[in-house]
Amino acid sequence: MSTPSSLEQTIEQFFAEGPAAIGNKDALKAFHQLRDALEAGTLRSAEPDPTAPLVAGGQAWRVNAWVKRGILLGFRLGALESMNGSNPVAHPALSFVDKATYPARQFKPEQGIRIVPGGSSVRAGAFLAKGVVMMPPAYVNVGAFVDEGTMIDSHALVGSCAQIGKRVHLSASAQIGGVLEPVNASPVIIEDDALIGGNTGVYEGTIVRARAVLAAGVILTRGTPVYDLPNNTILKATPDQPLIIPAGAVVVPGSRAITTEPGRSLGLSVYTPIIVKYRDEKTDLSTTLEDLLR
Repeated sequence: MSTPSSLEQTIEQFFAEGPAAIGNKDALKAFHQLRDALEAGTLRSAEPDPTAPLVAGGQAWRVNAWVKRGILLGFRLGALESMNGSNPVAHPALSFVDKATYPARQFKPEQGIRIVPGGSSVRAGAFLAKGVVMMPPAYVNVGAFVDEGTMIDSHALVGSCAQIGKRVHLSASAQIGGVLEPVNASPVIIEDDALIGGNTGVYEGTIVRARAVLAAGVILTRGTPVYDLPNNTILKATPDQPLIIPAGAVVVPGSRAITTEPGRSLGLSVYTPIIVKYRDEKTDLSTTLEDLLR
């Protein structure tokens, strides 16, 4: 087990103090150090764990619970303040009130990140890599990690501490759930080259493996069974493991009949996601148009 860093020890100390840490300049300094590291991508709330055995055919992920405690510490330390943008006289309608510790992030052209005009926002403490594109309106919350070349489309949400891989497409209105509490809970993880369709929802620590495709309208939660037709199996979360969508899986929304009364007599069914196939050359060709938009 690795030795805790000096920053980790400091964060844990001030978090344990509870409200007594409010107003402590050293606590605020430690939080800003953590927030800066999150924004730089040198610190993550969850990260691949190369020392752990493979899980469900893919890499294991480690939750850095102390980082999430540091994020929560920032909420505790921050007082509400007015945030009227860089020019409140010219833009009087842009008036916001939030914790002083979590302002909206600012970006520069040399960072290679496109934030298209129209109401998008990235909260302080979130990381966006070079080549990320955000179409308006979209939102990335604190602790999130969005890797190179990812497209965040209109009305998409990247929740707190969610981990998004390289070249992912989050289509319009995709919702990637966040998690801060409980602090040891796993965040949602979308691995490299996944395609997340419009109006999808991925929640409660679900892992979507590399190159998977979620069709429009798919909803994945910890309690959602996923029917894998090519492999004739049912994928479920366990007490020790979240729901995991295999690499290259193509998932569509479906339904399954209710087999108990009175639902059976009424001919009712409930929603269920279905893996209908695994990604092939034809599926890959259908996603190449994305490159033309970057």
